[in-house]
Amino acid sequence: MTPIRIFVSSVQKEFAAERAALRDFLRGDALMRRFFEPFLFEDLPAADRRADAVYLDEVERCDLYIGLFGNDYGFEDAEGLSPTAHEFEQATRAHKLRLIFVGGGADDGARHPKMRALIRRVSDELVRRRFGSAAELVAAVYAALVQLLVERGLVRSGPFDAAPSMQATLDELDPERMAWFIREARRARGFALAEGATPHELLTHLNLLETGHTQGHANGRPTNAAVLLFARQPQRFVLASELKCAHFHGIEVAKPIPSYQVYKGSAFALVDQAVDFVMSKITLRVGTRAAGPQAEVRYEIPRAAVAEAIVNAVAHRDYGSPGSVQVMLFADRLEVWNPGRLPATLTLAMLRQPHGSVPGNPLLAEPLYLAKYIERMGTGTGDMIRLCRAAGLREPEFAQRDGFVTTIWRASRPESRPESRPESRPESQAESAWDSLEGRLLTLLSTGPKSKAQLSDAVGHKGISGQLNKVIRMLLADQHAEYTLPDKPNSRLQQYRLTDKGAAYLQARRSAD
Repeated sequence: MTPIRIFVSSVQKEFAAERAALRDFLRGDALMRRFFEPFLFEDLPAADRRADAVYLDEVERCDLYIGLFGNDYGFEDAEGLSPTAHEFEQATRAHKLRLIFVGGGADDGARHPKMRALIRRVSDELVRRRFGSAAELVAAVYAALVQLLVERGLVRSGPFDAAPSMQATLDELDPERMAWFIREARRARGFALAEGATPHELLTHLNLLETGHTQGHANGRPTNAAVLLFARQPQRFVLASELKCAHFHGIEVAKPIPSYQVYKGSAFALVDQAVDFVMSKITLRVGTRAAGPQAEVRYEIPRAAVAEAIVNAVAHRDYGSPGSVQVMLFADRLEVWNPGRLPATLTLAMLRQPHGSVPGNPLLAEPLYLAKYIERMGTGTGDMIRLCRAAGLREPEFAQRDGFVTTIWRASRPESRPESRPESRPESQAESAWDSLEGRLLTLLSTGPKSKAQLSDAVGHKGISGQLNKVIRMLLADQHAEYTLPDKPNSRLQQYRLTDKGAAYLQARRSAD
């Protein structure tokens, strides 16, 4: 965006240090320099132009006028006016936004009479603020400029979803999608509105219509939540709301990526498309008709657990971030990442027990609840844990790294999955080769902790092979082995040791042999 130009006016000698501090702050602060560009007359190079013509031209070009009024009035021209007075008059005539800060102490009697008169005039037109030091001036200007950005919708002080969309209009919303939502919400939750309700009635009922910013919008402006839920093309207005899905045959991110999709559409469509992507890639077991006319169909990961992880990412992510939700399916796990953080009232440990619901985007979460995509009781993570336990899977994991990550573990080991076995080798022979390396590593760890390099040397590999890495990851996933430095998984001092579960598994294998 084009920076907002600020003209800083004052008697330069009186406030030289304050002007310099303000300029340096506006150009040095990450937020301020993104939106503002200050102009100070003393920063101009020498030029063959009258000084009064230069500064009045700059006032005309500016978007915002900041006046620093002190004790001195300044040099008076033939009209008896100082440059500061001329600048203020020019900003007033041009209808510029004016912010006035008064320094020089609380004793107005010490001021030049014409400066007292100028301050009295300003007081009749504007709200002014006093400052006693450069630090106080910078703080007061910062607060005023942040308020300006909030009023213009350039930054937000409340939830992103509640802010009005600065580009979208009501015409961008899809009436058919809203009619579908009403039908679905009535069926799922007994939604109060009738099926014939108008889009305007729906948006008003859901608090998705901003009526405080109506210039050029006779019926109000849709909020960001309304755009994410009902716009025909939400990504035109919230680019990062797209969702990325990737499927890897191994257990690490590696190219080439066998299957990669970028999904666009409403929040409802994103969830549906991502869930379908995952379910189409995982193992499907079809049972018999012994219990009835329909054969039982069971996925390797419960569909409800997959849906819960994905809809949580869409509902609770930070939409102010340029990052997109990422759904990554590996041979041993599903990872769902979103650019967001847990609210301050929740911890990772609390996610594993009953806890309150603290949605990061409350206006987005409400329609997702009404359409039965989510619950609002803080039960989502607990439901995932319960569903995975019932399916015989390892419990899901939740982590806060560069974003929030949910990991759901898959049922089968990477190398024993049918699609990963070499067709040229019989199934039993392939499993035997895998079990052989697994057994050797478990046996080595039973004698004490070992590093990855020590394990590689002991099994006769020339280096740390991909196969060795996969087996170690599988042992960690099965909780047969564990890190000696769990808080530093990538440490060069990292070693692996046998767990009690791994020792019992090794003993059972030896007994079976």
